This record gives sequence, structure tokens and C-alpha cells, in this order.
Amino acid sequence: MSGEVQRRKPVYDWPIVIKLSGKLLLNLILLVLCLLTALAVIKASHETREQYGELQRLESEFQQLQTVYGQLLLEQSAWSAPTRVEGLAGERLEMRLPEIEEIEVVRP
Repeated sequence: MSGEVQRRKPVYDWPIVIKLSGKLLLNLILLVLCLLTALAVIKASHETREQYGELQRLESEFQQLQTVYGQLLLEQSAWSAPTRVEGLAGERLEMRLPEIEEIEVVRP
């Protein structure tokens, strides 16, 4: 041997080329599909939590509005009570119930 170093030829050229067999290709496809399914589950559970939080907020708002509505109904019934209306008509408008002699029946 004269001062020359023999180099071995590498088994694979760079970049390494892998021959995809049917089983390996199927496994890669299944792995990708499995990861995509996992991401879809994560997204769905996240959206579910967000929507549940929104539902809780809306139910709380509904309860508050129901309370306000009940208070407004009570206030309306107090303001429109017949005795109150009759009292205000007498005080402010000087209205009164007519006597029997003052009632006239008008026929068409």
C-alpha cells in the first residue's frame, strides 16, 4: 500500500433514503391520523368548556333578570291598585263617585 488511504463507500448516500414498505407507510398514516384525532378531541373539549362557561353566565343573567322582572311586576301592581287610582283621582282631579240622583242612562 502506498500512502493512500482507502475509504469505504457508505452503505447509504446522504440524505438517507428509506424505502417505504407497505406496513411502514400504513403505520405512518395511522400515526398521523391518531395525532389529528387527538387534536380534534382536545379542541372539542376546549370548546365544550368555553360553551359551558357561557351557559353558566347566561343562566346567572337569566336569574337576575327574573328577579328584576318579579320586582317590576310587584311595583306595577302597587302603582295600579284600584284604591290608589281612586285616591289619586279624588285628590288630583277632584273626581268622585256620582250620587244615584246624578246618574243618567242614555239609550241609543
